Amino acid sequence: MTGNGTGDTEALREEIRRTRVELGETMELLAAKADVKARLKDSADQAKARMREQAAQTMARMRGQAADRAGVVRGQAAEKARVARAQAYEKGAVVRRSPVPWAAVAAGAVATVVVLLIVRGRRR
Repeated sequence: MTGNGTGDTEALREEIRRTRVELGETMELLAAKADVKARLKDSADQAKARMREQAAQTMARMRGQAADRAGVVRGQAAEKARVARAQAYEKGAVVRRSPVPWAAVAAGAVATVVVLLIVRGRRR
């Protein structure tokens, strides 16, 4: 401190300035707490953000499950198609080895032609 009191005056001025700054900050905090509309808007914005995040996570989980299920279904379909091809090949081999079914088909075709010729001849 100096003998003429200027040091005390400067210190007091600095303390007053700090107090004003602190008081201004406190007033801003109180005003923010008193602004119910703004607080509700902030709360609603936060809730919307949480809901969007939850929806995005749910969609990602559902897409993953759908992809997994599609893979399983594709695998099952491929297996069934393989079995059907094998069975068709076996049936084809049986038909190729046994000419009886082809003879029956040919006999049926001949009988159909004969019947058609008879019916056609009667119309004239």
